[in-house]
Amino acid sequence: MVTTTGQPVNGEQWDADETTSLIPPKYADVRTSETQDSLSASAGDSDEEKPLPKLQILLLCYARAVEPLAFFSIFPYISQMVQENGGVADSDVGFYSGLIESLFSLTQAIVMIFWGQAADRFGRKPVLVSSLFGVAAATGLFGLAKTIQQMIMFRCLAGVFAGTIVTIRTMVAEHSTPSTQARAFSWFAFSGNVGMFLGPLLGGALADPVRQYPGIFGAVSFFEKYPYALSSLVVASVGLTAAVSSACFIEETLKKDPDVVDCNSEEAARDVPAQSHDLSTRQLLKSPGVGMVLYAYAHIMTLAFAYTAIVPVFWFTPVDLGGYDFTPLQISLMMGLNGAAQAAWLLIVFPPLQKRIGSNGVIRLCAFVYPIFFLSCPLGNVLLRIGTDSAVKAFWILLPISLVIGCGVSMSFTAIQLSLNDIAPSPRVLGTLNALSLTGDQDLYSALLRQPVYLHGMILPKV
Repeated sequence: MVTTTGQPVNGEQWDADETTSLIPPKYADVRTSETQDSLSASAGDSDEEKPLPKLQILLLCYARAVEPLAFFSIFPYISQMVQENGGVADSDVGFYSGLIESLFSLTQAIVMIFWGQAADRFGRKPVLVSSLFGVAAATGLFGLAKTIQQMIMFRCLAGVFAGTIVTIRTMVAEHSTPSTQARAFSWFAFSGNVGMFLGPLLGGALADPVRQYPGIFGAVSFFEKYPYALSSLVVASVGLTAAVSSACFIEETLKKDPDVVDCNSEEAARDVPAQSHDLSTRQLLKSPGVGMVLYAYAHIMTLAFAYTAIVPVFWFTPVDLGGYDFTPLQISLMMGLNGAAQAAWLLIVFPPLQKRIGSNGVIRLCAFVYPIFFLSCPLGNVLLRIGTDSAVKAFWILLPISLVIGCGVSMSFTAIQLSLNDIAPSPRVLGTLNALSLTGDQDLYSALLRQPVYLHGMILPKV
């Protein structure tokens, strides 16, 4: 999906394969100079010898979990909250629930590019810290909302401050080297999965504590008046601790020293701006390889988001309508297995595999697996429609196996991120480049999320 082909450069043929850098030779001097500046490497040191700063990566991964934690935590109780705050008809609950849920991603898509540009201009750390504080405050206020209008306002406000993922991706890239970036981004992806897994658990377990835990919270009138405040405040406290730890311990990775660009030839002067971090968005999109990698990124994320948004509904749908007719408990177990399998692929398999066959090789391998993985879903329904004991047993044997093996396609998410890092014309535009890659994806996810949302109240146990 992401390919580089040999093209004549200054009269010479450039041969490339899966492990070849995605930056053409005539840009190599510029990128090498900037990369060494951004990583504070001494003249005689090699990037390959720089160890991965584990504490910095750990703190960034902790901050990474905040955004999906805030996003998914409202899913278990949003329908009930809409009913209580808006008094809307049962037929309209799904519409408002889907609207409120997806406004986070929609707002995020609108402002993402501005956060990326701010990170490139003012620094990664101030953008990260301010975003974390903003998300924490907006998430905490959401649990205090008493009208649908307030719910919409606080949800949009949380989306406005969701600039964390752009900045964290950029900082992880700048902390890593070609030999360590696969391991670093494996942990980055894993921390996002942790947030997606814990968000609904915290939301469902802590919503309406007076009714769920009368022995502990029965006498607390505040939680009786604001039944969803505890869940929101706990998630907000996680965001607050991430903001404080980021402000105190995370190091700035954007180096503001002027670039040193060797422009000996007229062609180099024409093709490479004197200050490559001053590239406009249009110039960035026209940089060698950027358009192709962004297309591949969007293609992979379209498949990922479509699966994430649709598969819970597919599992819930009755067998005669093409689904599996799973109970909420069965859906939760399958989602847990899905998350555990993804973590194993990303942490154990991906780093050595990427080192052996390269990022492009991983993406091609996942591209072959994707159709088989998707095809296994309707094949499972065929077995359930047959209905015999042997067919049902075969279904319950093949389903976990197909989930565990099929989740290997999640390696393509990290592989395309590494390709995005490699293709950046300068480390100083990584924030903007990451924002461009994420803007369309968040908009797509927002649209997909609104489609099956009317089933959320049935898919997830009501509080």
